[in-house]
Amino acid sequence: MAEISEMGTATGPRADENALPQHRHAQEALARNKREGMDLAVKARIGALSVTALLLVFLNPNWDVLWYQFLLFCLVLVGLAQRRVGRVGQSRAELGLLFADLLLMTLALLVPNPLSDEQVPTALIYQFEVFQYFYVILAAGVLSYSWRTIIAIGNWTTALWMCGAACVWWFGWKDPQVSAGADMMFPDIPGLGAQMNPNFVHWDLRIQEVVVFLLVAAILAVTVRRYQNLVLDSAEMARERTNLARYFSPSMVEELSVKDEPLGQIRSHDAAILFVDIVGFTAFSDGRPAEEVIDTLRAFHARMESEVFAHGGTLDKYLGDGLMASFGTPLPQADDAARAVACVQAMTDRMATLNTARRADGLPEIDARFGLHFGQVVLGDIGANRLEFAVLGATVNVASRLEAMTRALNVRAIVSDAAMAAADASNGFRRAPDQKVRGVAEPLPVWVLEDVRDPQVSDRQASL
Repeated sequence: MAEISEMGTATGPRADENALPQHRHAQEALARNKREGMDLAVKARIGALSVTALLLVFLNPNWDVLWYQFLLFCLVLVGLAQRRVGRVGQSRAELGLLFADLLLMTLALLVPNPLSDEQVPTALIYQFEVFQYFYVILAAGVLSYSWRTIIAIGNWTTALWMCGAACVWWFGWKDPQVSAGADMMFPDIPGLGAQMNPNFVHWDLRIQEVVVFLLVAAILAVTVRRYQNLVLDSAEMARERTNLARYFSPSMVEELSVKDEPLGQIRSHDAAILFVDIVGFTAFSDGRPAEEVIDTLRAFHARMESEVFAHGGTLDKYLGDGLMASFGTPLPQADDAARAVACVQAMTDRMATLNTARRADGLPEIDARFGLHFGQVVLGDIGANRLEFAVLGATVNVASRLEAMTRALNVRAIVSDAAMAAADASNGFRRAPDQKVRGVAEPLPVWVLEDVRDPQVSDRQASL
């Protein structure tokens, strides 16, 4: 069926009922439900009209029934046309087809059969309770999941049916002898004779039909509108889940999605903080096409991000040509440090593979450096109007400074002894002399990975 309009935006679905939702998930949800509803509506229409066609043959086993069969076939074609042009939002084509649908049904029910030779009072059609066939269209309209469509069906059906009744009353053929005979049958009960008179349109019954139809349409519209709100709420939850998936691992997203306000509580606990950065990327960007710079960053970020999520970490933020990741946020686990150390190793392996491919393509290598520390952090939302989940504390600062120290020590990664001790494995790292870190009172025990001893290799990587 046609769809008159949808709800508002996903972030405020009831703020502007004339506006389409702007968020992708809400649009996709409504479009998907619209397509599915249109498919169901067409199938329901074909099924209902097929049953009606068989019923008409049973009720009227004459050749003139072909006229009604033809009209039913036209109704099927209109339904198929509606499915073809159906889309989310307002559509003049759909509105036109919806009106044609109801007009065709009205004509089929009220216009005398041109194939019939029998001449009877035109108003006799009302004796067969034909208005009930409009409920087939109304039921199919429900499957479009548009409350405005249902309201339109109710209003337009009322207008067409009452106009049709007026035409039958004004232009329809009447048989005066039939009226006289009805009055003679019940001389003592004049009202009953009038009710049995086939020349009468019976306005009281016609008004009753459309009033009940409007009430049913209104109830169905409210039901569909509530369903639409559920669809938009579901789309909003999908949007929130997608946003979580951009920062947290799939397993963490699953856990966060079932908890009440897991990010809103300010708390403090141990976590592993990892900083990754590209050495010399500013110099690399100068004089190069913007597309090449962005493609390089995308290749780098994609590999680093995948390893963060593969090891159950949280992507805290991108830092231009680097990133910050945490392990143990928003919820701590016993193996946070071990997964963080394994992630550093996996990242260096991925970078080695990427640089091999870049060398084969004649491109400069990417010199990525890593700094990892484990300790207490503070977690909570910061900001006033635009909130952001933040990980703060001395542990974050130390991890950032360890990453910066990789240049002075000419190593690939520096991991604090606190992180290595919590991970309970050296995993190819070697113990290095204690380092003085700004903000830390005592020299910090550290471990390093992959000394870069070849000056030519160092110069070539530093040129990036």
